[in-house]
Amino acid sequence: MEKTDNTPLWVFLAFSSISTRKGALILIWLSIIFTVYCIPWPLFLSAQGSFINKIFINDWSWFIMMEPITIWYLLSLMWMDSHKQWEGSALMKE
Repeated sequence: MEKTDNTPLWVFLAFSSISTRKGALILIWLSIIFTVYCIPWPLFLSAQGSFINKIFINDWSWFIMMEPITIWYLLSLMWMDSHKQWEGSALMKE
């Protein structure tokens, strides 16, 4: 992504290494999936020593951190779409 004069810093930092809308959508979907994974499922589903305790995080800290990051990416994508910033990208012509 190329920074223009009207692109806010928070949008540029979100997508500084992403040059297409498709890449931004992939980033957002992966963030959503990881955010859901970070819900402490063992607190809700597990018995002591089960498989769920071994594969899932048993702490709210990752979920609390991933939620605002995912929202930031979504808001940045909405800003980019509303200001038609993807059209100016050199790699947008797929």
